[in-house]
Amino acid sequence: MSLACSRSSLGMMASGAINVVRGTRSSIEELFQIYQHSESVALAVDTPEMFNRIAKSFYAKASMRYIILLWGDKSSLVCEGNKEVPVFTFTEVIDLGRESRMALIDSRDGDNQFKYEAIKSDDIATLVYTSGTTGNPKGVMLTHRNLLHQVKNLWDIVPAEVGDRFLSMLPPWHAYERACEYFIFSYGVEQVYTTVKNLKDDLKQYQPHYLISVPLVYETLYSGIQKQISTSSLIRKLVALTFIRISLAYMECKRIYEGKCLTKNEKQPSYLYSTLEWLWARIVAAIIFPIHMLAKKVVYSKIHSAIGISKAGVSGGGSLPIHVDKFFEAIGVKVQNGYGLTETSPVIAARRPECNVIGSAGHPIRHTKFKVVDYETGEVLPPGSKGILKVTGPALMKGYYKNPSATNQALDGDGWLNTGDIGWIVPHHSTGRSRHSGGVIVLEGRAKDTIVLSTGENVEPGELEEAAMKSTLIQQIVVIGQDKRRLGALIVPNKEEVLKVARELSVIDSNSSDISQEKVTSLLYKELNTWTSDFSFQIGPILVVDDPFTIDNGLMTPTMKIRRDRVVAQYRDQIENLYK
Repeated sequence: MSLACSRSSLGMMASGAINVVRGTRSSIEELFQIYQHSESVALAVDTPEMFNRIAKSFYAKASMRYIILLWGDKSSLVCEGNKEVPVFTFTEVIDLGRESRMALIDSRDGDNQFKYEAIKSDDIATLVYTSGTTGNPKGVMLTHRNLLHQVKNLWDIVPAEVGDRFLSMLPPWHAYERACEYFIFSYGVEQVYTTVKNLKDDLKQYQPHYLISVPLVYETLYSGIQKQISTSSLIRKLVALTFIRISLAYMECKRIYEGKCLTKNEKQPSYLYSTLEWLWARIVAAIIFPIHMLAKKVVYSKIHSAIGISKAGVSGGGSLPIHVDKFFEAIGVKVQNGYGLTETSPVIAARRPECNVIGSAGHPIRHTKFKVVDYETGEVLPPGSKGILKVTGPALMKGYYKNPSATNQALDGDGWLNTGDIGWIVPHHSTGRSRHSGGVIVLEGRAKDTIVLSTGENVEPGELEEAAMKSTLIQQIVVIGQDKRRLGALIVPNKEEVLKVARELSVIDSNSSDISQEKVTSLLYKELNTWTSDFSFQIGPILVVDDPFTIDNGLMTPTMKIRRDRVVAQYRDQIENLYK
């Protein structure tokens, strides 16, 4: 179905029409709101089941010139007695288009002269309604120029070749997926679509050269590999963990002598210090290199055969946890993290194959500039200083549809977009461990996610959440505490791991499958203390949540980011009780 959606979307844009694409998981209310706000005139739906779900509301309230059914039989549609709105199948639309084209060709030789208007690069190609973790959706106006900028410049990040295979697990309507898709098609390479359910099997079956996905997928792969290791025999587990530790140390040394480390320090190290550090890193790396190579042959090769990803995994749509980033680097699976927004078409920075600086979002893509400004004054800050990231370039949206006030808030008069993200730019050094990292973008969370305690102190919850997620007992976590004296957290536990650890620690009987909420909470407290003890702010009260945050229950975005505001709203009463 993704292919039909993509073809219909491309067809609309090629004809000069503006498409407004949305996922089938969206609620009827959201779809109707977007249809009305965008002033759409027709519907294209993927299946009869999808249309039948929304038919009653749309027939009653919406003005539709026609309906296009991409898959299935028209006879399966619920018409609610409305015969005035014509329905076309995808095949019928193709046939009508062919007839129109023949009529246009024939008109050149006949008396009837058909006229058509050329599409301009600054014409709007699509409206993409944001699905951010906070706030209501806004219609982002992206032009043909915006999308073409992505197609022309993504090759620097992903040097695709004929014969390459891409595996993608993103909603086909999402800006990230669409940019990747248009790029892939323009280079004539193969794309395979998968789902969360089929990811593991499809990785093994199709052995993709590239995986296009979000950080959560790489976290899931990481957790799966770790679980496989932890359930192995004692000897195999010990060997695998030892190899991984050595490989992590080897890659750390390699980053130092290659000059691909992060630094906030504007003052570069002396030539003598840089030379000695380079020499030390080279010697240590040379000593442990044979063990790293043995690990690749004995352990990592089995992982590679299971997941493919022979060239690179491309991660976007969120922050990639540093421990996951370093792990895949250590086992020889290249993961290139990128950064972008719906408002920027979306990619504006990404790590390159030849300069894959771990912990960063990479260098800006061509014709794109960044600056960092102070939170309050808006003053431009020097490299290495943390503030709000602003960006400018040809990928920037035209604005929010019918929302000039929101457009003016996001875009200033000089054409700089306020990303709303906190970050910094690595200073340029000519020597030392960071000599090839100058100019890369480092992200540290969303400005609007910042928690302000009643003491007036500001806390970035993302850093604490990332640290806590290293625990195998924690499946999901949302740090809370706005206007409170201390931080708290909502935690979805990994029930299997909690039971396993509880048995190992004799908290419950070895054959028991039940554990009280009080004991679960106690185990989670200990885990939080283990993984977040280095932070200046500690997490106090926690609420154990049984049901995971998912796309289906509306608590995650389609790119699998937790909707912080909705989670807090849903559990508002329980949160208040936590602080009593």
